[in-house]
Amino acid sequence: MFNLTFEDIKNADFRLYFNNPVLKHPLNSFVVADPSILTPDTSRDKKWHLFCHTFFGVYHYESSDGISFTKVQKIVNRAMRPDINFIDGKYYLYYERTRPVILNALSLFGVKWHSEIYLTESSDLLNWIKPKKVIEHTRSFEKDEKGIAISNPFLLEKDGKYRLYYSCGQTFIKDCGFSEPTHISFAESEKPSEGFVSREKPIISPDKNSKYLNLCSGCLKVYRLKDCYIGLQNGIFEENGKSHSAVMLLRSDDGESFEFVKPLIVPEKKYKWMEQFVYACNLTVYNGKIRIYFNARNTANMLTGRESIGFIEAEI
Repeated sequence: MFNLTFEDIKNADFRLYFNNPVLKHPLNSFVVADPSILTPDTSRDKKWHLFCHTFFGVYHYESSDGISFTKVQKIVNRAMRPDINFIDGKYYLYYERTRPVILNALSLFGVKWHSEIYLTESSDLLNWIKPKKVIEHTRSFEKDEKGIAISNPFLLEKDGKYRLYYSCGQTFIKDCGFSEPTHISFAESEKPSEGFVSREKPIISPDKNSKYLNLCSGCLKVYRLKDCYIGLQNGIFEENGKSHSAVMLLRSDDGESFEFVKPLIVPEKKYKWMEQFVYACNLTVYNGKIRIYFNARNTANMLTGRESIGFIEAEI
């Protein structure tokens, strides 16, 4: 739980870091995306640690200030959208496990997609155990004519249980030429490493009447505050004939039913790297500052689109 109230987040004076992006896509990948952060108070070496993915798997970066990052290692292949957690002295890294790269590419030509949530663990952030599946396909809304997609894991400890939020399903975004997650749901377990049972229905689905959710649901990150839960969600929406994504601030009393509050991070044309899409994010609170790291995309075009990572920041 963060020692903050809902009003603290809602009224925070968030500002884009002036030298964004702090992590640019590598030369051999069009994207570096889905940041998940450990602050120095949750890492044994007192450094910042960032986990993200490129086309080639999930990677680990480290930094002394949370701004200048150096690559440590690739952790797993066939992996996207990581979520790092520190629980009782151990690190738990959840991620979306995909098929081999060649089959992912062939999904553009009709080969069905298949992904589920896997977990690997470490005691030192360097040596990781063999990954295992923790959420598999069990609900009808996770599957459609394009295949099975279970993605964007995010762990929350609630009332003595572990709740793993995830995205699922696929909605094809025409101007992008690829799909984004349709629904958001969660699974719960008594343990962080096994026994997760998925909810019977999604908690968030597309809403044609919503300005920021009229195409599909994207992903959701949920945090416990002193007086409620908040959600940071990047819905995918159509506006003036183009698709976009923005990070929305949501409020909840139970972490299940959310109400829209306001857009928090939106695309900005004056910043080329985040001109059309702002995607998955991760909230951190450290040393008197709130930071929200996120990845963004310049354009929908598959050939010229690039994704990088930056952050906004506010004083507490």
